Amino acid sequence: MAICKAWISLLLALAVVLSAPAARAEEAAAAAEEAAAPEAVLTLHADNFDDAIAKHPFILVEFYAPWCGHCKSLAPEYEKAAQLLSKHDPAIVLAKVDANDEKNKPLAGKYEVQGFPTLKIFRNGGKNIQEYKGPREAEGIVEYLKKQVGPASKEIKAPEDATYLEDGKIHIVGVFTEFSGTEFTNFLEVAEKLRSDYDFGHTVHANHLPRGDAAVERPLVRLFKPFDELVVDSKDFDVSALEKFIDASSTPKVVTFDKNPDNHPYLLKFFQTNAPKAMLFLNFSTGPFESFKSAYYGAVEEFSGKDVKFLIGDIEASQGAFQYFGLKEDQAPLILIQDSDSKKFLKEQVEAGQIVAWLKDYFDGKLTPFRKSEPIPEANNEPVKVVVADNVHDVVFKSGKNVLIEFYAPWCGHCKKLAPILDEAAATLQSEEDVVIAKMDATANDVPSEFDVQGYPTLYFVTPSGKKVSYEGGRTADEIVDYIKKNKETAGQAAAADTEKAAEPAATEPLKDEL
Repeated sequence: MAICKAWISLLLALAVVLSAPAARAEEAAAAAEEAAAPEAVLTLHADNFDDAIAKHPFILVEFYAPWCGHCKSLAPEYEKAAQLLSKHDPAIVLAKVDANDEKNKPLAGKYEVQGFPTLKIFRNGGKNIQEYKGPREAEGIVEYLKKQVGPASKEIKAPEDATYLEDGKIHIVGVFTEFSGTEFTNFLEVAEKLRSDYDFGHTVHANHLPRGDAAVERPLVRLFKPFDELVVDSKDFDVSALEKFIDASSTPKVVTFDKNPDNHPYLLKFFQTNAPKAMLFLNFSTGPFESFKSAYYGAVEEFSGKDVKFLIGDIEASQGAFQYFGLKEDQAPLILIQDSDSKKFLKEQVEAGQIVAWLKDYFDGKLTPFRKSEPIPEANNEPVKVVVADNVHDVVFKSGKNVLIEFYAPWCGHCKKLAPILDEAAATLQSEEDVVIAKMDATANDVPSEFDVQGYPTLYFVTPSGKKVSYEGGRTADEIVDYIKKNKETAGQAAAADTEKAAEPAATEPLKDEL
């Protein structure tokens, strides 16, 4: 499976730290003036959402939660962008939905909102929905959305129209004999679908393109990229095949995790893929880096036919990865594989000459996966019980109790804010012998597959009969206590649920909780 959005957020945070300009006094003054203006961002909810989507052919919607710090940071930038875009011809509409509001939660579920803020572009009355993947500051939002409302593909009529193809980004250009027919129609369909990710162009003059050739056999699709072979072509215009070609060609054979912001888009794509991931972490500035790099790139070529993505990461830039996987710097150089089932395989203190043999053992199924777990606490007397990977099933599923479990990260500000609230709720419920409030450090322990943790904190409520629901209640101690008292099972109810469950036919597929 893909790395969870909590990990993606670490990368985004890194990108912001590296690239964000310093705040200026005049910007603060401008923000104060804008605060007095009428709000340009539309407020949507369950009752008016469908009408708004139908009314506006293009609309950007932010799904947010009032308690979310990232949402609060985005709010003034989002409003500023809305003010500026309201003057665009035609006007570009920005809207927001409080996805934490009970009546709006069905909307959040319908549109697969798994973290805050989530921004989605709705086109053509909601017939085409895309993730917003642009900047998070006002000027960047404005420029990105202006491009999104124009044609999905730009015609290249002269060599000067093609100079942008050498700007160090990924671009896709269709070369045709004429702008009609199945190939051109399919190309435009893919361009419309993927326009939030890539820039598309089309031309009848291949010689207008960098490294172009007037004698090229048309039609074809040419992908320009700033890495590996720089240019790659495809003549398969089947929509699905074209999408796969673009996806496969737009990521480096080896993604580099360092402090260069130009690499961040490839990092995000790397960690979002469901394919197995091999990651080599070492210090780029000390030690035999070049020998490791040479050996690793050689291994990538040797196993190029395997379904696996490769990354090489600098320890100094990879602290988020080390936190997420629970790694320590003294284990490096290390190579880690996470497969599509989230099983992990680790080789600490790896030597350059061992890389190929270790990868071969992985592909041959000879390696044993490891489970990351802190030691089981010897004393666990606090109101909120500490659980680790090695005892989470005993505490949560086998204790015969109603368990509210929090998955947290030590560095997470929201988790730190929630900690004393959970302590208070647990202290209030100490006399309830059939109730446990527990917590697990999800950065130091592997999260069991029964739980879908896409951000921090994530809370689940599990009853003695094994019923598991994502906790969507309030964030005060009283609200948590009320939720548990309302939803907990008694011993008799649990026994009845077990009897009913035993009488049911076996399910053919595991059920997945709704958000």
